[in-house]
Order: sequence, then C-alpha cells, then structure tokens
Amino acid sequence: MIKEQGLSVQHVCQSMSIGPTAVRRWVEQYDSEQAGQPGIGKPLTPEQQRIRQLEQENRQLRGDVEILKKGVGLLCPRAEMSFRLIDELQTKAIPVSQSCRVLGVSRSGFYEAKRRAAAPVVCKASVHLRAAFVASHQSYGSRRMVAELSNRGIAAGRFKVRRLMRQAGLKPVWKRKFIHTTDSKHDLPIAANVLARQFNPAAPNKAYVSDITYVRTGAGWLYLAVVIDLFSRKVVGWAMAPSMPAKLVCDALHMAVQQRRPGEGLIVHSDRGSQYASAQYQAKLASHGFICSMSRKGNCWDNAVAERFFLNLKMERVWQREYANHAEAKIDIAAYIVGFYNSERLHSVLGNLSPSVYERNMAAKKPIVVSEFT
Repeated sequence: MIKEQGLSVQHVCQSMSIGPTAVRRWVEQYDSEQAGQPGIGKPLTPEQQRIRQLEQENRQLRGDVEILKKGVGLLCPRAEMSFRLIDELQTKAIPVSQSCRVLGVSRSGFYEAKRRAAAPVVCKASVHLRAAFVASHQSYGSRRMVAELSNRGIAAGRFKVRRLMRQAGLKPVWKRKFIHTTDSKHDLPIAANVLARQFNPAAPNKAYVSDITYVRTGAGWLYLAVVIDLFSRKVVGWAMAPSMPAKLVCDALHMAVQQRRPGEGLIVHSDRGSQYASAQYQAKLASHGFICSMSRKGNCWDNAVAERFFLNLKMERVWQREYANHAEAKIDIAAYIVGFYNSERLHSVLGNLSPSVYERNMAAKKPIVVSEFT
C-alpha cells in the first residue's frame, strides 16, 4: 500500500510515530505474500499452498497455450492445416469446440471445410468440362456448360466454368460463311406473314418453320431443307438433294407430316423462295389444311429460328468436317439431327433441355392431344 500510494517509509513512520524497522518488515512480508511465498513469520496452510501451486500451474499453462497458438499461426498459416489438426485431435477424444478455441479458428469454418471436402472436388470439373465440350461438338459456351455439368452431377458456377475453359483453351468454334439460297425474284403468289414472329406456341404442332441451306462437299453443293416445330425447336422433317427443286421442301414437309400427324390449321412459315411459292408446295399445304406464312421481303428475322438452326448445324458439325461426297454428308447430317440436336443439345429457350426431353416433360405435365392425320 505504501508503494501504491507513493509514500516513503520515513514519511509513514513520522505520521504514525512507529519505528522504520517494523514498517520495512511489513512491506517485505506483503511483497512476499503477493508473490505467492509464505511471507515472514506466517506459514501458509496446506489449502493455501495448494491454491498457490494451482495458480502457478495455471500461469504456466497459459504461457504454453500462447506459444502453441503463435507457433501454429507461424508454421501453418493456412486454415486447412488447422482443420487437419482438429480432425486428428478428434481421434484423441478432444472436442471440436476446444480445439477450435485453442487454435483460434471458428467451428463453422471447420465444418464448412469438411462439407467441401466431402462434396465433388471442383478441380475435377475440368475433366468433365473437356468431355462435355467435345460432346457438344465444341459449341457450348460457359452458360450451357454450367447446365451440362449440373446434369452430370458437378456443381460449378459460370465464372468458375469460364476460367476453366479459358485455362484449357476451350473456345466455341465460329465460322461465318454464306451463300445465297433464296430466290425471291419470281412472279409466284406470296403469302402474308401470319406467324408474325410468334415463335413460342403453347402446344406442339401449332406452328412450324421451314428453310433451305447449303452444305459443301467434294462432289459439289448439297442442299438441305428442314421443318422445325416451334414448340420444342425439334427438327421434325428434313430432306437433302444436290439441287433445290420444289420437291426438296415438299419432301421435308412430308416427313414432318408422317412423324407428327398435325391437324388442320397448322401454320407453316418460310421465306419467299420460289420453292415455297411453287404450286406443288402450295398444293401440299392446302391438301392438309395448313396455313402458309412467309417472311417479309429481305427480312431474315421473320424466320430467325430456322436461320439459327442452320448456324448451329454448320458451327457444330458441318464446318468441322470435310465431306467427300453427298452420301457421306447426308449420313452425318442426319446423325447430327437425330443423335445430338433433337435428343441431347441443350436449348436455353427450353430451360436448358433438349427438344425431346422438353416434349416428354411437357407431355407428363399436361396430356397433349394430337389430331389424327386424314
């Protein structure tokens, strides 16, 4: 108390009229007791001695724990090392809460690390990424790759997929080549644009689109006509020939009718090409009670779905091949339509489903009534 109040022994002795020897002895005894020693002339009881011993051991343990914390922080700066140590301590019956408290990490972080370790390793996504990219004929971007990986049970965000694709050098193949295939300079009757860009009908067999494109082969040009059901974007009819007569588009429509059996009132949209304005094609539409619709002059957007299919076909298959003859091209293009485009290719407008899967899902939700062909 004398030292804490800043008083000297001599001042205390004068104020209390006592000798300095006794005051100095009291000060020494007080300091000794504060340091955990018995003091002068007053031995500690066994209980006091035990308390003093426990206090000393407690101070020593605190120092040891502080050294351990600093050592782990310096030698194992990564949290993963602390989590591994906690796992090891669990085998020695040390609670997670105690280990986390000693090592200075949160229990939530420890359990989150264990959850990530148990989940599919994201770095392995690169293997599945390459396989899915090759299966898509090098056409899928990051958005479709996220959906494709999800279908394979791999959870990865778009930015992660984009980074992995960039690291692996996976880039969709885009080549633009065009040739004029539409002959609209004719005197044949032109139908009105009945479809009016209504590309999302509520049911199948309500609206079809049709168009013609070309394919380069070693034996010359091969022309392809397709018919697409707008409900599911499924190619329901196609025909190929080395020339572009009206029979080409009639054969594609005939295949669609045989496969789908649409009823009267079906809208069949196309461009203003001479094949679609021909009497042969118009007679076929009329015989089934179909409604003819044609794009406005020079407006490719009125038939954007068919144009997009041709771009996908060429980007994902045709431009990656060198066809020796027409027969080879016909086999490969038919395999693309049936084996990939209709059955496997993911369409963003369909919620990243293929046309066939989309139709099955919609049929399961609501029965689809299809009129009989007459």
